[in-house]
Amino acid sequence: MNAIASAGRGMSAIAGLLADDTRAAICLALLDGRAWTAGELARHAGVAPSTATDHLTRLVRGGLLAEERQGRHRYLRLAGPSVAQLIEDLAGHAPAPPRPAGSLRVAAAGTALAYARTCYDHLAGRLGVTLLDGLLRRGLLDRAGGLAVTPTGWDRLAALGVPAEPLRGARRPLVRDCLDWTERRPHLAGALGAALCRRLLDLGWIVPGAGRAVRLTPAGADGLAALLGVAPADLAPPPREATGGGRA
Repeated sequence: MNAIASAGRGMSAIAGLLADDTRAAICLALLDGRAWTAGELARHAGVAPSTATDHLTRLVRGGLLAEERQGRHRYLRLAGPSVAQLIEDLAGHAPAPPRPAGSLRVAAAGTALAYARTCYDHLAGRLGVTLLDGLLRRGLLDRAGGLAVTPTGWDRLAALGVPAEPLRGARRPLVRDCLDWTERRPHLAGALGAALCRRLLDLGWIVPGAGRAVRLTPAGADGLAALLGVAPADLAPPPREATGGGRA
């Protein structure tokens, strides 16, 4: 078998793993970067524990999930950033999710996820897209030769408390576009996207909300507005009445 045919078989195997609603739902849930128990993933996917176990075993054997055991509990997570990138990219090319139906609570949750959420280890949603746009507009990132950090960008990142050396030595790409599922425009991923998200959490500029949603704090609105050169009001989430957005 030649190399192209072999690669095609491998690609087909990965596609087959994700060509199932239950397995796809499990992988999307794990984009929050946490380790989930098999029981939690079964409930999330709406299947029996025995059914979930079969799907999880296939995902682990296929290299998409990693597992660890603590006592009687089995914890599962995405196998790494490259797998998260694959899931994000596929989700970004899927049909746009429908507007949430049902209670106001469901609609509000959908709106919160569409506004700002973590996507594995970086910031996504409208706030994540705004962050990338602002970094480009301010000249901290540049696309002239492919997405890259500028000298001014490195200086500003250092002032923000994001260290350069660990990023330059990271095994994953430093910066890359990630097509946002709800915005249908790119947000910032890669080692820098992850480091910025951690720093915003450390500073208290964003705080965890329900599930993968995060909330922008007043201090965060002021800090990000100064970083991106926009008014704090431009970063505000939509009114609660505007309940569009769907799943993340």
